[in-house]
Amino acid sequence: MKVIDVKTFAVDCFRTNWMFVKVYTDEGIDGVGEATLEYKEKALIGAVEHIKEYLVGKDPRTIEKHFHDIYRDAYWRGGPVLMSALSAVEMALWDILGKSLGVPVYQLLGGKVNEKCRIYVNGWFAGAKTPEEFAEKAKIAVKRGVTAMKWDPFGKSYLEISNKDLDTALRNIAAVREAVGDSVDLLIEGHGRFNVPTGIKIAKLIEEFKPMFFEEPTPPDNLEALKAVRDKSPVAISAGERLYCLKDFKDLFEMRAADYIQPDVSHAGGIMELKKIAAMAETYYIPFAPHNPSGPVANAATLQLAACCPNFSILEIMYSDVTWRADVTNESLEYADGYITIPDKPGLGIEINEEECLKHPYQPHTLRHYTGALTDIRPPETAFYF
Repeated sequence: MKVIDVKTFAVDCFRTNWMFVKVYTDEGIDGVGEATLEYKEKALIGAVEHIKEYLVGKDPRTIEKHFHDIYRDAYWRGGPVLMSALSAVEMALWDILGKSLGVPVYQLLGGKVNEKCRIYVNGWFAGAKTPEEFAEKAKIAVKRGVTAMKWDPFGKSYLEISNKDLDTALRNIAAVREAVGDSVDLLIEGHGRFNVPTGIKIAKLIEEFKPMFFEEPTPPDNLEALKAVRDKSPVAISAGERLYCLKDFKDLFEMRAADYIQPDVSHAGGIMELKKIAAMAETYYIPFAPHNPSGPVANAATLQLAACCPNFSILEIMYSDVTWRADVTNESLEYADGYITIPDKPGLGIEINEEECLKHPYQPHTLRHYTGALTDIRPPETAFYF
């Protein structure tokens, strides 16, 4: 079996663009992957083109060798551009291998530990501006069986937050907690916003709301700052969506800088690299809670990991999506009572529809985190897909 082509499909999905990668072989067994490089997708396309030059003509099933050689031969190594492109290609290679053997990818990684995976939803708050609006949307989500939900209540603050904005954020969290009761887990997103003293202050103030964790309180490029907050925080700290390989996580683990880790399968090297990261975390008794606000292929790949990692804890997923999500893939998810059942189809268990992908071409989107438009995360018309 030889690789004969690698193609990218940039699909507009309102918040950003899904970046699907498809690897084709001479035996008609194709594989799909999904990268993410939020709002910088053109750089990703170029990186995939470089990987294509290496991969065409080679056997797609020697995955570990290809990962090693592509990573090594980049020379400058690592970083979001290479690792996001490599992640998508690596996923596609696992998809090919699983299909060629007629088994799901998780079976190739040791088999199932979990039959189903607990989820927490992101994007449930779309359009909300006031604490009361957040509370009403939280109630709707809980009626649908949601048992855990995440959001960023901190407006457009960066590094520091005014007393007025902090009071609004705390009222927001209080309103949601009152609306959903104590049985629903709340996860508070920081988006790498704050400096150390502000992160510590917020961590202490949100303790009364019993959050499952406080995510990324400090910018991601200084783990010592994250550790400084974690050391003084009375609530669990999570991080890792903007770390890009096993070696980045090694530093986080050795520093004891986080209580939950959140690598992204579309960022941090793909399926095997996340399996290794999760295994390393397991030695520290750190729960594995993958970052996953992306599209259907990334979700399919992450579910394979949820199946086979003993320290898997909970998976992020978008609450709803653009109406054409159902058209661009054959995604089929079984959801009940806050859990998704792990699919058993060969490979990743998902295919993309190339013609439908082309109907929603790349559109430029910009970061909303510091503009006050953070809750404009879904289009006016959305659809549930699980």
